[in-house]
Amino acid sequence: MSHVPQLYLITDRFATAGRSLEDVVQVACKAVAGQGIRVAVQLREKDLGGADLFALAMKLRAITKPYGAQMFVNGRVDVALTCGADGVHLGHGALPVAVVRQIAPQLIVGVSTHTQDEVRAAKDEGADFVVFGPVFATPSKQGILAPRGLVQLAAACKQGVRVLALGGIDEKVAGDCLRAGAAGIAVIRAVLGAASVQDATCELATCFPQGCRKVRLESV
Repeated sequence: MSHVPQLYLITDRFATAGRSLEDVVQVACKAVAGQGIRVAVQLREKDLGGADLFALAMKLRAITKPYGAQMFVNGRVDVALTCGADGVHLGHGALPVAVVRQIAPQLIVGVSTHTQDEVRAAKDEGADFVVFGPVFATPSKQGILAPRGLVQLAAACKQGVRVLALGGIDEKVAGDCLRAGAAGIAVIRAVLGAASVQDATCELATCFPQGCRKVRLESV
């Protein structure tokens, strides 16, 4: 499925080391633009109300589109539709996949999963892909979810749906996730919090067959 992302950047505007989320996203998208790597940005800012979330969604859509990067909105089908996003990402408590298909059949649908049963359920419901994790230890899930590890990731990848690995992913382990069967990787701090967003994005992209060709960018 050519519309399933390979490099899935999940936003957290508090993890950008004081830089604007818009600037960081733009540098990340530009770093790998035109190199055949399917990049997507998932807008995931759960604390924002509808108006503020929509305003940020419009800004990110304007940034991602010129670079050929997909855009997903976490949980909010209405915001995804109104900002012209490519897809919606469904987490715990979100609308069922079937309902989203009825409301917005044109949207790509990703689903968050943490267990093999959840992966199978998402597949049966018709999700285009799932994000599975945390594969490795990550601060956001410490004390909440234990790391699943590469063995469980490999098992998830055999359930008949495209799987993106999430949780503690950086350039050192991204290749291991792909070799375990993952169709791609999902990251937050590995890019958003990096000293050089360009370098971090390119280093992650080198795990894909397309690789990454360095381009000259302003430092962010």
